Amino acid sequence: MNPNYYNISYAESPFGTLNEYMTKTFGWMFAGLLVTFAVALATVTTGLIVPLYSSGLIWMTSIGELVLVMILSTRVMSLQPSTATGLFFGYAVLNGLNLSTLFVAYRFGTLILAFLVGAVYFGVMAVYGATTHKDLSGWGPKLFGGLVALIVCSLVGGLFSLLGFGFGFGDLLLCAVGLLLFMGITAYDTQMLRHHYAYFGGDAAMLQKSSIIGALNLYLDFINIFLYVVRLLGRRDN
Repeated sequence: MNPNYYNISYAESPFGTLNEYMTKTFGWMFAGLLVTFAVALATVTTGLIVPLYSSGLIWMTSIGELVLVMILSTRVMSLQPSTATGLFFGYAVLNGLNLSTLFVAYRFGTLILAFLVGAVYFGVMAVYGATTHKDLSGWGPKLFGGLVALIVCSLVGGLFSLLGFGFGFGDLLLCAVGLLLFMGITAYDTQMLRHHYAYFGGDAAMLQKSSIIGALNLYLDFINIFLYVVRLLGRRDN
């Protein structure tokens, strides 16, 4: 990362100022979250959740999510801005279908509390990432390594649970570690928005696409923070 990117003048960008770019990116993220939770709630209240799971279609939506994330992550820069935007909201819809089970597994009050707590955690780290003058680019490899380790441990824990072995404390520990990890990733991804703006500052189309991928990253950060908080708070519901 350019260590002097804080001093770059952004006034000439065809996409607007840095603050406008970041505001638009967070706007995409919040719009995606709104779509996801609206779809999840509608899936439960309309009864669509029953045929969705009984027919096995939920597996197709899960595969669809993975495909869309892979396309957005690897080919976003070759897509039209409108296509990238459509894929982002398509992912938000599919994720809403998959997250609809939360309204069945947990009390509504628990979900609301988890959303508020998750929003505070996310907000604090996003503000830190947006305002700190410390270069967080060095966090990237460490956070990625931690994410891989978390996934492996989660798979091992799931296997133990399937075999009938208790994993209560281990699951609690994984939730705590996962929460801290994604809080760090939130700060990192937020600062990367400034880096992307500095890099693509003269190209409105590239800025639009980098804004979408930035929104997707932040969206995933928030969703993961929310899910870990739900698991921590929801232990009292079970």
